[in-house]
Amino acid sequence: MGLMDNRKRQTSSSSSGSLVFWSSSFSRQPARVLIVEALPPCWSNTCTGLCDALDNFLSLACSLDGPCRIPLLSLYAVSRQQECLLPFVQVRGNLARLHSSVEELRSIPGEGCIKSAAKGGDLLRQAVLDSLQQFKQYIRHTSTGNQARSNVSVEVTVVTSQPGRSVVLQLESGLKEADLVSLRRLLVVQIVGTGDWGQDPHSPEATMTEDSLMLGTEVDLQQVENSVFAMETVLKEWLQEQGGDREHLHLLLPSPSDNPVPVCVKCDMLERLISPALIPLTPSLGVKTEGIRDFLPAVKGPSNQSPTQQRLKAIKVLHADGVCESVLYGLPLVIRPTTCWQLDWDEMEANNNLFHALCQTLWSKDLLLLLKVEPDKRSTAGGLGVYSHYVLQPSPSLSFLLKPVASRELLLPCSPPVSNQDPSPNAMQTIQSCLSQLDEDFLLNPLLLSSNLYQHLRSRGLLSQPRYPYRLQSTAAHREQPQTAESSRNAVGRQHRQPQNRQLGSNTKVKATVAPLPSAPSSSSSSLGPPPAKTSRPALNFLSSSRRAPAIPLQEGDNDDSDCIILQ
Repeated sequence: MGLMDNRKRQTSSSSSGSLVFWSSSFSRQPARVLIVEALPPCWSNTCTGLCDALDNFLSLACSLDGPCRIPLLSLYAVSRQQECLLPFVQVRGNLARLHSSVEELRSIPGEGCIKSAAKGGDLLRQAVLDSLQQFKQYIRHTSTGNQARSNVSVEVTVVTSQPGRSVVLQLESGLKEADLVSLRRLLVVQIVGTGDWGQDPHSPEATMTEDSLMLGTEVDLQQVENSVFAMETVLKEWLQEQGGDREHLHLLLPSPSDNPVPVCVKCDMLERLISPALIPLTPSLGVKTEGIRDFLPAVKGPSNQSPTQQRLKAIKVLHADGVCESVLYGLPLVIRPTTCWQLDWDEMEANNNLFHALCQTLWSKDLLLLLKVEPDKRSTAGGLGVYSHYVLQPSPSLSFLLKPVASRELLLPCSPPVSNQDPSPNAMQTIQSCLSQLDEDFLLNPLLLSSNLYQHLRSRGLLSQPRYPYRLQSTAAHREQPQTAESSRNAVGRQHRQPQNRQLGSNTKVKATVAPLPSAPSSSSSSLGPPPAKTSRPALNFLSSSRRAPAIPLQEGDNDDSDCIILQ
């Protein structure tokens, strides 16, 4: 149930309500504001690439399942005047509205001129202040419950073709006296040409001192090239977890000394790609690799029709050391030569020889094959298909491993820090001492790894047994008052005379007495005195019944105070 709750999503547009899905793992995702400086004549060079990247990114972000990564988005354009193209709206399920705002941004003319760059800087400042005011009003009027507690900040991204340092200085100067409590981060993205990296001739670097940074919030400057992929990378940073309230992972190493407390290395986790399982599509391959049925294409037509064969076309030869494991996902499948009985012996032998030759050639040269799905013309007729890529990795035995590869659309920004300095000698000595406490194996043997899965499944299954129509209860809880055998037989007769199709009320209880187990013979069986000692048996209590059950009459010599079955 918890998994289904985490996968629920709100797909209605912003006009249908203000409820936003908040996941525990993404509960601190900020609202986003994108301010695009569309000043001529630079806008004519950057318009197409930026709008294409924004269109691609929103197509992905609006369709993602799982936790909400971008709760709210607003879009501003600054040209000859400041204009709000898109007030704060929910991203998920709002692709049509977001696409129309991108088209409106694309329609801004890129020709003409402006009087001065200072006017553009003042319009940027006004756009930032207006977005903060709009965010406060939106939260004040629409936030409820978890949203009011979680979504209390906003991040503003300014995209410009002007010198980035100058834009930063103008914003710092213009926002010093503003209320920036809700502003979590201000990012200035400068789009530069190929030959302009690191150059900012119009920026007075001498004035970039610590005294000028008075905003009290994080202000970053990022330079990107004028390409669709570079802008997509900037936007995809919004899809990553932005919490930062606590570390994600504690890596425990054995202590190098006699101290029982292990050495703890605190880490953060970062997604490398968007899981294809979060995209509600059915591509030919790649979304699910949990089994052969997930890999094979769906059959359209009669249910008894066998699935067709998948066709993977080799497009490149790769060196094994040039493939990063972080771009592979899903479960690998073992590929071996076919043993289909419908092939004749000559064809099967020739196929085995080809398979063996391919495997040995790739293994001996430490190579891999990059494969692409050969599209089925029937499945893609009248529409665009989604084509996945795979890596074929040889093994020493006569087999391959087939692993899906993430495409450009699924990749998230990932730039691990590269340090040119060696770690401190104390840290090196501590880590080496910790690792020396561990056993070393040359091969990974999964048979030596136990995950406690059997015990977990067994305990969970025993705790969630289905409700049977009866349950054991103590004898004393439902023991009836002593009665004679004659009165018991009279009661049984009355029950037999009642109509069988009579509807019982919801609170009606029907009691039926059954013969107990044979007791030890007694010298005074006809006596009404105390019954002979016998082992007590727990009563069986039926939970519910829609009909009266016929009673079984007592036999002579049975005990009057015997246990009974009670039907509720």
